[in-house]
Amino acid sequence: MIERMAAANPLWRAPRIHGELKMLGIAVSERTVSRIIRTLRRSPTQTWKTFLYNHLGQTVSMDFFTVPAITMRVLFVFLVLEHGRRRVLHFNVTEHPTAAWTVQQIREAFADREPAQYAIRDRDGVYGNLVRECITSLGMEEVLTAPQSPWQNPYAERLVGTIRRKCLNHFVISTPGI
Repeated sequence: MIERMAAANPLWRAPRIHGELKMLGIAVSERTVSRIIRTLRRSPTQTWKTFLYNHLGQTVSMDFFTVPAITMRVLFVFLVLEHGRRRVLHFNVTEHPTAAWTVQQIREAFADREPAQYAIRDRDGVYGNLVRECITSLGMEEVLTAPQSPWQNPYAERLVGTIRRKCLNHFVISTPGI
């Protein structure tokens, strides 16, 4: 029973499992629970945080964010961020993002530099087969984040938050040239 409980709740450690068993009326010591948990096999895969740390210099992030304009139009900003130095490799703005436009931006981002090994992106609808083919043709491995998990793309999300707080909250964007 302890094994099943630990497998179903991988974040629970011995004190929590001991407490749950105690509430069910099962008398077992916490030390026994910790010994049993210690013998369970853990998943051999690395965590997401470990992946980001291990491949810091070989990873780029791609992300879109929106900017409201004074004319009530919504602008879409695409950015490519290098993880190693946390440097913006490329960004551009459009009113109507398409897969073809996104492919062109990715090509421009890596026109004069070696592509990274991994490209982290979310599951935005604008990324289509064209974008996947472009990333693969550049020799990068596409890494998708889980749905609604901005914490898996931390550097890009932090940059977007900084841009919003430091710039967009203090300025009104006009769009004469777009």
